[in-house]
Amino acid sequence: DGTYRIFGQKIFITYGEHDFTDNIVHLVLARLPDAPAGTRGISLFLVPKFFVNDDGSLGARNDVFCSGLEHKLGIHASPTCTMIYGDGFQGAQPGAVGWLIGEENKGLACMFTMMNNARLAVGMQGVAVAETATQKAIAYANERRQGKASAYAGSGMAPIVHHPDVQRNLLTMKALTQIARSISYSCAHALDRARVGEGAAGAKWHDRASLLTPLAKAFSTDVGVEVASLGVQVHGGMGFIEETGAAALYRDARIAPIYEGTNGIQAIDLVSRKLPLGGGEHVHGYISELKAVAEAVRTSNIEGFGRTADNLDRALADLDEATRFLQKLLADGKADAAMAGATPYLRLISLAAGGAYLAQGGL
Repeated sequence: DGTYRIFGQKIFITYGEHDFTDNIVHLVLARLPDAPAGTRGISLFLVPKFFVNDDGSLGARNDVFCSGLEHKLGIHASPTCTMIYGDGFQGAQPGAVGWLIGEENKGLACMFTMMNNARLAVGMQGVAVAETATQKAIAYANERRQGKASAYAGSGMAPIVHHPDVQRNLLTMKALTQIARSISYSCAHALDRARVGEGAAGAKWHDRASLLTPLAKAFSTDVGVEVASLGVQVHGGMGFIEETGAAALYRDARIAPIYEGTNGIQAIDLVSRKLPLGGGEHVHGYISELKAVAEAVRTSNIEGFGRTADNLDRALADLDEATRFLQKLLADGKADAAMAGATPYLRLISLAAGGAYLAQGGL
């Protein structure tokens, strides 16, 4: 009748069971009996919790059940479920009834369509956590009083925001958050341009979006964790107490570098797949655009920039050298050596590009 019987177990299913809606429709990756081995044998199925009658009303329960909830470090408001398909809990015939989506054995391509879209969204989760942690830390630092500060002219103990080390932490939080936001926005801009572009222009923006996606996901979520940690530090002992909310941000941020493709996978993707784009020239065109920003800073003669142009020049020169080094390793067949430097390289290109983006904003 065009349906399939699904058997097996799935873990880490977000909102696999809840009572917010009358029905839940699961998208399930599963393997057909005669499927090829490996990832080329995975198909995608639609499996509803309840069947839907012809008139739109809910019908019988399908043979799919939540067997347990994970007890997690953070994101406690999001139920993470273990799902059981086809254990015979419901119906005369065992098996969760599902409908094939797309072609047989093409399920993984569908999954990556979802994951590629989700990576930018998860990057924005990192930005959001970092922004929240920064605002909370700034507010607390203006309220909490401790010790004397030479820059404070008021009476009594100084708000800790006047202490240089606290200022260092707050400025680090603010800078990292702004860099993560600028990279994520640049990625979103490239995706929009690629969507409406045609010919060579569309291809250029498609490559740019591909280059920036692992940066937006990995760097921004790393920043979410780092900034949330600094937020706990600014709060001091109260940051370790749940009532301030600083600890909850830290716990919630920690999942983002893991799900929708770990940040190590993002770095591998960047070096192995994105650096070779356009015959290896696209990334160098991008670096040239960043160098143009540094030159614009130098010729602007805006006093507030100080030595920003010199610092950008050094960062972008290091980025250029590291990029060519990794590309040569790949060309020489030394993929393992290149992958060993993938994560530090992702950090380097993100900080160098982010510095140029912040300078561009200053212009």
